[in-house]
Amino acid sequence: MTTITITYPSKVPRTALTQEPVWVRWALITIALTFLTLFLFVPLLLVFYEALKKGVEVYFAAITDPDALAAIKLTLIATAIAVPLNLVFGIAAAWAIAKFEFRGKNILITLIDLPFSVSPVIAGLIYVLVFGLQGWLGPWLAEHDLKIIFAVPGIVLATIFVTVPFIARELIPLMQAQGTEEEEAAVALGANGWQTFWRITLPNIKWGLLYGIILCNARAMGEFGAVSVVSGHIRGSTNTLPLHVEILYNEYNYAAAFAVASLLALLALITLVFKTFLEAKVAHQKGEFIHEH
Repeated sequence: MTTITITYPSKVPRTALTQEPVWVRWALITIALTFLTLFLFVPLLLVFYEALKKGVEVYFAAITDPDALAAIKLTLIATAIAVPLNLVFGIAAAWAIAKFEFRGKNILITLIDLPFSVSPVIAGLIYVLVFGLQGWLGPWLAEHDLKIIFAVPGIVLATIFVTVPFIARELIPLMQAQGTEEEEAAVALGANGWQTFWRITLPNIKWGLLYGIILCNARAMGEFGAVSVVSGHIRGSTNTLPLHVEILYNEYNYAAAFAVASLLALLALITLVFKTFLEAKVAHQKGEFIHEH
């Protein structure tokens, strides 16, 4: 029998198999930068250019208009309600999925991902079919003088639906990576559930939690489709910032439309800065965990 001995090099040289030619790298970088410039940077700059095109006075007049202030107020109210509720649900769902085994776990994961697969417009229509005047609960709500569709409660419900996955989906892989050893040790030492959560679980997920909150907040403020269906487009009453921008643009009031849109663009830029910072923190946290274990 012939014995074949295979000797592996101790160090693989950087050749064409492991490193692309310089022209390929520069071509890819150029394509990426060109795409980002044409479809991201230029439109973003145009928003601020058009917003300030007619002067600062016109800009501030547009964003301080009573209808614009009402839209800002409603956007903040919907966000202030939706984000904390999703915060509580996201933590509870992620903790249950990552730390425990139970029947229906896969169903819960599927339901959390449902807003990603369902069009926001369809979500809005679902609420209309349930709470609208001709919907399942419409007659009962009308009898008790309760209004959900074409009112603030409907906008809040639609905002909650589209933002459900963000916090939970950010925490689930982080908690799964961390495992259950620290919680089990805390329970073995006599800690109860709340003590374990506040002193072990929450400190370990703080950066991922903040990251999820920022994404959830940005999505809530920028939501258009679902909110558009349930709002009724009542000016100064049920219009959020995105809906107010649409109305101004449809009225050919471009300066005011871009002025209000610049507020959303500014929010996006601030979110991007915090997102980048927290991504680094989350990556560092995961790296520390892997190194320790």
